[in-house]
Amino acid sequence: MTAAAIAAPLEVLTLSLQGETFALDAAIVHEILDWVPITEVPNARPFVGGLLNVRGKVVPFADLRVSFGMERPERTQDTRIVVIGVPLAGEPTLVGILAEKVFEVTTLLPAALEEPPPIGMRWNPEFIRAIGKRGDDFIIVLAIDRVFAAQEAASRH
Repeated sequence: MTAAAIAAPLEVLTLSLQGETFALDAAIVHEILDWVPITEVPNARPFVGGLLNVRGKVVPFADLRVSFGMERPERTQDTRIVVIGVPLAGEPTLVGILAEKVFEVTTLLPAALEEPPPIGMRWNPEFIRAIGKRGDDFIIVLAIDRVFAAQEAASRH
């Protein structure tokens, strides 16, 4: 779905990775957790940081910073794990992702959303659903399903 195809307001959760403001469709967010212990998984795919216990369920943990080629600074008191539902192998699956900081749930109007520019982006434009504008700030709205689909495809090769 491109930004031009977003005809209705988009409710998003905004979060920070490496000082950039990203957003996820709020509809896929299940909960936001303080830092919890992560069990490492030997020989796991690089973007899989381990496993979490979320209310008695085993949930994989993915670090988006790996997918985006970012450094991994130490966690702080603001670090959170955002539990989201993503389609993996055709099934909705809970996944925990790291957020260096969670800001707010906000609504982006269609007029404030644009397609990502074809050049000049630090990240693969395929992973970006839209660029939201709020005042002088930009919010990178992730196409999180495409991020995980690309990681799954890369791990099969």
